[in-house]
Amino acid sequence: MKSRNILIAIPGIFLAMTAMAGGNHAGGHGGVEEIGKPGVAANVTRTVNVDMTDDMRFHTSKIAVKQGETIRFIAKNSGQVKHEMVLGTLKALKEHNEVMKKNPEMEHADENMVTVAPGKSGEIIWHFTKAGKVDFACLQPGHYDAGMKGIVNVASSNVQSKGQSHGEHAH
Repeated sequence: MKSRNILIAIPGIFLAMTAMAGGNHAGGHGGVEEIGKPGVAANVTRTVNVDMTDDMRFHTSKIAVKQGETIRFIAKNSGQVKHEMVLGTLKALKEHNEVMKKNPEMEHADENMVTVAPGKSGEIIWHFTKAGKVDFACLQPGHYDAGMKGIVNVASSNVQSKGQSHGEHAH
């Protein structure tokens, strides 16, 4: 009887994993609001080119932006295999990487990521709303583990004004 209960549970588990992998869970992939929000092309302040290669590296893996900037990332795949650029928190990227290992053919359509075929380019337009660090990675199976990752350092745009005490921040 126990084995029957397990067999009945498997489709439910699979559906939950599929929904999670497809970005249908609350907050998108790992709470993208922590890293900013999708940008609007009309508000792009500059373009950053990122080259993805089969040495499992992003060429331009350290990017500096300012809080409030909207960046157009042009992700170019100079390799012979599919690559992708996914913006997220380190925790979300690691979790998503594990899901990708189980679902290697999963395609992405969320606005914080782009999957790019060999020889092609794709883009992400992203508005950085918070200062701090935003990670990015290629989550094609094996690529993240081989070191295909990078960092966007988001400099604070908050400037302390004269009337504030040390514990307060401008909003």
